[in-house]
Amino acid sequence: MYNVQMTPPKNAPDFIPTRYSLLSRLHDWDDQDSWRQFFDTYWQLIYQTALKSGLTEAEAQDVVQETVIGVAKDIEKFKRDRELGSFKGWLRNIVRWRVADQLRARGRRMEAAEAAQLDGAGAEMVPAESPLEEVWEREWQQNLLAAAISRAKGEVREEHFQIFDLVVLQEAPVDEVTKRLGVSRARVYLVKHRVSKLIQKHMRELEKSML
Repeated sequence: MYNVQMTPPKNAPDFIPTRYSLLSRLHDWDDQDSWRQFFDTYWQLIYQTALKSGLTEAEAQDVVQETVIGVAKDIEKFKRDRELGSFKGWLRNIVRWRVADQLRARGRRMEAAEAAQLDGAGAEMVPAESPLEEVWEREWQQNLLAAAISRAKGEVREEHFQIFDLVVLQEAPVDEVTKRLGVSRARVYLVKHRVSKLIQKHMRELEKSML
């Protein structure tokens, strides 16, 4: 059961499931529309993952840039080699490597003694079982949730989504919502249940549509 009380990223773009139709267009670096769609979909995910892995804002921005470049260079290899796994896992690994690059670069900027201690750490500076994995999964789910909420919003009455937004997303007391909107407690609970179920449905659909 998904926890729809989880707070989605503020001002996050809709999470668009990565389909072969989009990936097949990314090999063309001049296809600005496809690359804009890809960037708008994933930059926030990459940036937040990098930040929460201990990088500065500038370092995280570099990770976004280098990750997009990495995808552009290797997208054809990913499409050919299915042993590379899901796109989600492949992209996560690229991000992990780019975070490691930033940590190595930071080490080179440190004093000689400190840099020597970090020398040779390489990609192991962000091991496969590091907190980055947890951060990635959490950010991925946040983006997924934001997309599911966006879809549900377009399918329910404005009044119903307002109730859901106040009670679930803004965590306003039920009594306050009933007075503010002039509805009964029973209606609030019913709307909350129905919208939550719809969001869960879209979450499942989005997961199935991902590579």
